[in-house]
Amino acid sequence: MKIVVIVSRYLLGLIFTVFGLNGFFHFIPMPPPPSHLAVEFMTATFASHFMTVVFLVQVVGGLLLLAGWFVPLALTLLGPLLVNILNFHLTMNPAGIGPGALATVLWFILFWQYRASFKGIFEARPEMKG
Repeated sequence: MKIVVIVSRYLLGLIFTVFGLNGFFHFIPMPPPPSHLAVEFMTATFASHFMTVVFLVQVVGGLLLLAGWFVPLALTLLGPLLVNILNFHLTMNPAGIGPGALATVLWFILFWQYRASFKGIFEARPEMKG
């Protein structure tokens, strides 16, 4: 299991680092959006510079995973991005969901390994300190 976790961490880190950097440097050509609605969505998010923050979070989360530092923090940063990636593909481009689904599986493998770091967020009434 340790090898699966290490491979998952490196793959997920590489995926987010490469695609985050691609958002800034455009070294991987992107296919045209599959629908008019997807075109409008992408136009709005890029024109408003919303995606700049998304790409920055992808790079930071990916680099943390590659370095093996603050892995729970990296998972916390990347989790909402994965939700949005899956949501985009489920609602606007179902045919392109493969890479997002793979990244989600890798994320869950890591989450399971680091689940103790997230123990407190699953408590309905956590104790207050102090």
